[in-house]
Amino acid sequence: MEQRKTVIVTGFEPFGEHTVNASWVAVQELKKLGLGPNVDLHITEVPVEYQAVQNLLPSLWELYHPQLVVHVGVSGMATTVTLEKCGHNHGYWRLDNCNFYPKSECCMDGGPDCINSAIDMDVVCKRVKNSDLGISVSVSKDAGRYLCDYTYYTSLYLGKGRSAFVHVPPLGEPYNAKQLAQALQAVILEMLNLLEHSMEKQLCQHSH
Repeated sequence: MEQRKTVIVTGFEPFGEHTVNASWVAVQELKKLGLGPNVDLHITEVPVEYQAVQNLLPSLWELYHPQLVVHVGVSGMATTVTLEKCGHNHGYWRLDNCNFYPKSECCMDGGPDCINSAIDMDVVCKRVKNSDLGISVSVSKDAGRYLCDYTYYTSLYLGKGRSAFVHVPPLGEPYNAKQLAQALQAVILEMLNLLEHSMEKQLCQHSH
């Protein structure tokens, strides 16, 4: 019997020029597709507000004890589905939907400058590229120092690296919601696969 896994996937509410946020539309579409019979998938829409992120994320981690949390955001500059490798602690001075930004301009006082995901995004990218999905996937080290990056860092901090961030292009540029959802599904299943193997490796090392 394969053990059931819990995965949380979030998208963001509309902000700025993104009156429809492709990330949340794609995540809702992913919910319809699912992640297979052994994965409990929970989806949540995240407000584009620093303080809301600070309140919401700890409660998600505590409530569900997920194996993986994947945050999805939209980037007007993206033309591919982009896997972010790390979250950054400093540089948050852009105003959120409440016209607020953290006075310290950072996520976690005293936290490390940068936290890397426990998931090797290059491997995920390569595997999805080899799967004939027909959607371009790339890797990035800069999630943009706005709510996306802020959310990612906070989640990596809370989940000890068991988090991922995926940037999607706006709808129709060039992919529709269903294509984005299929890409998310493929990416997340690869991430789970990698996490499982790294856990197995750790267990093997401990038992010797």
